[in-house]
Amino acid sequence: MSLKKVAVVILNYNGKNWLEKFLPNVMATTSYDWCEVVVADNASTDDSVLYMQQAFPSIHLIVNKTNSGYAGGYNEALAQIDTPFYVLLNSDVELTENWLPPLLSFMESDIQIGAVQPMIKSYHEKNKFEYAGAAGGYLDYLGYPFCRGRLFDTVEEDRGQYDSTVECHWVSGACMMVRKEVFEKVGRLDADFFAHMEEIDICWRMRLAGYKMYCVADSTVYHVGGGTLPQGSPRKTYLNFRNNLSMLVKNVDGYAVFFIIFLRLILDGIAALQSILKNKNLQDTVAIWRAHMAFYGMLSKNIEKRKVVLQLTKASVKLYPKSIIWQYFVLKKASIQVPPIHPS
Repeated sequence: MSLKKVAVVILNYNGKNWLEKFLPNVMATTSYDWCEVVVADNASTDDSVLYMQQAFPSIHLIVNKTNSGYAGGYNEALAQIDTPFYVLLNSDVELTENWLPPLLSFMESDIQIGAVQPMIKSYHEKNKFEYAGAAGGYLDYLGYPFCRGRLFDTVEEDRGQYDSTVECHWVSGACMMVRKEVFEKVGRLDADFFAHMEEIDICWRMRLAGYKMYCVADSTVYHVGGGTLPQGSPRKTYLNFRNNLSMLVKNVDGYAVFFIIFLRLILDGIAALQSILKNKNLQDTVAIWRAHMAFYGMLSKNIEKRKVVLQLTKASVKLYPKSIIWQYFVLKKASIQVPPIHPS
């Protein structure tokens, strides 16, 4: 049995440059007797493992035999770690001096809290929020993710407008603290996602099981973003579209899933056409088509997963009731004020 409370776990794949740049900062900001740092290498083909062995021999190093993506890689690594709390931390994140204690303190204040994130701001523009998580993640009723501080590609400057700890729909996989017991209870990350949307999916399952997610305002980190797959990558487009549809099939309550999937298929088709007509981007259009073909191929498997989710479900999940597509592209809103999930 581990005597540590928290394991900060960095999943690495061919990211020696990020380890060199940010791992000293991780070590400097996690020097508590209740915390350990773990690097899990996802079968890198660079010399990441050799670098870790030589430069940081005291760090717990896990070497996965294959690259099974963010989801599968973390599942494999976390199964070998015995602490009550995990922090899933991207390798391209700069941590601040006091980022970790507020997260742990908040998690320990309520056993119904499944996961939390810090405020995630941009490493390159530190006065702005960062795309992947910002000040807490939300979903509209059609399953489109957005954040306090980020709506589609519009990222807000931090003017103190979100300096409050709030309950949210999902927390960012760039830096998320999760309760081990809950992580295991809801079935861990969906390895079939490989990467992208897997943290939103598991947060949805945790909420269905009666747990809560929060963004903790007293903690801040700075994320480079796009360290593995750059923004605009056809591979990222494929994974996001495929995984979002799979997530809907698994988690949307009742017969509404049929209506929502139907609307999403139409909207995805519009997005594919726009990539050609407006952006002259045939690669993204092909990626969206491939995502749909893969989604149909995974449909029966996702329906079986849905049955498992329904067995765990204890609570209804209230999503943002309006369409952020309409709000952003038609009404030209650059931000949305989300009402409290559980009003006092």
